[in-house]
Amino acid sequence: MYGSDRIADDLERTTFRKAEKKYKLYYDNDSKSSKNRKKRPKHVDLSEVLDFKLILDSYNQTGDLPAGIAAFQFGFDRPVFSLETRPGFYFIPGALSIEEQCLWIEESLTNFPQPPNRTNHNAIYGPIHDLFTAATESKILVEDENIRPSLDSGSDVNNGDAHKWNFYEKDVASSRGKTFKSISAPALLRKLRWSTLGLQFDWSNRNYNISLPHNKIPDALCLLAKKLAAPAMPTGEEFHPEAAIVNYFGSGDSLGGHLDDMEADWSKPIVSMSLGCKAIFLLGGKCREEPPLAMFLRSGDVVLMAGEARECFHGVPRIFTDEENAEIAALESHFLQDNDLLEYITTSRININIRQVF
Repeated sequence: MYGSDRIADDLERTTFRKAEKKYKLYYDNDSKSSKNRKKRPKHVDLSEVLDFKLILDSYNQTGDLPAGIAAFQFGFDRPVFSLETRPGFYFIPGALSIEEQCLWIEESLTNFPQPPNRTNHNAIYGPIHDLFTAATESKILVEDENIRPSLDSGSDVNNGDAHKWNFYEKDVASSRGKTFKSISAPALLRKLRWSTLGLQFDWSNRNYNISLPHNKIPDALCLLAKKLAAPAMPTGEEFHPEAAIVNYFGSGDSLGGHLDDMEADWSKPIVSMSLGCKAIFLLGGKCREEPPLAMFLRSGDVVLMAGEARECFHGVPRIFTDEENAEIAALESHFLQDNDLLEYITTSRININIRQVF
């Protein structure tokens, strides 16, 4: 026990952890003193955060680049940037069109969490069908301990006999009283943290379990991933998308520093697509004591990590959901006809990480 405490203490003191704390969302103490007073985020010094949007604008105008950053063309309508200190890391600002961003946001919410794909909810509730639709209809997920509703009983049955959790209309759920455990679908949607596509990652054993049933990665996403991965691929080789992890972030959420080290061949990149609210991404070194570089990730940006970059700790300590910093005006315009998607994405970020496993 003491050894574990000491390890936790050591992690708190690492250079990477200090950077995470620097950029994490905190609120001013006095903003919490009144229930009617809106929370006010603490000021964060963002002067050292790399901004590839500004770098791209400057490069297009003058051809100049900051020290340590290189640019090259690779058949895209914009340059690909790399960092001299992080071989194998590539940044493609605004790589996805607004139409592509909207498509993959909708897919990430409506189709990617569908069984047999797994989400963080499986451990408690089992497979959940049509979560986004249930959330838009304000349904309630109820634990049925004694009965299993039939298909015509007004409920959405999850996995037949295998699970006891089912969606009900709010009035039906209320009539069941307090006998059964329940949670609202909108709350479940906000608690959605990840879903997996293609080969399923077993979080308990930290490996890919090829025996688990899964939906194939959509062909359109595979083609896009192959195109985006090309700058980071070994000469003459093609990227084979076999698995993807979709991360969902809300206000105050973060992703701690980690390595993606479960794939067989690290020369193949992870293709990481950012959607929704702007975030800060930390790219460290091969140990947590190396000072990380901080950079903004905006909706439509794509990051590639291959080779040595696969050995670098990285994480997301902050997303920006306030109107001034979220930078999603273009997405809001496109989702004006869909209030449910608009409501979600104005306070959220989605990250799709596509991998070649073998």
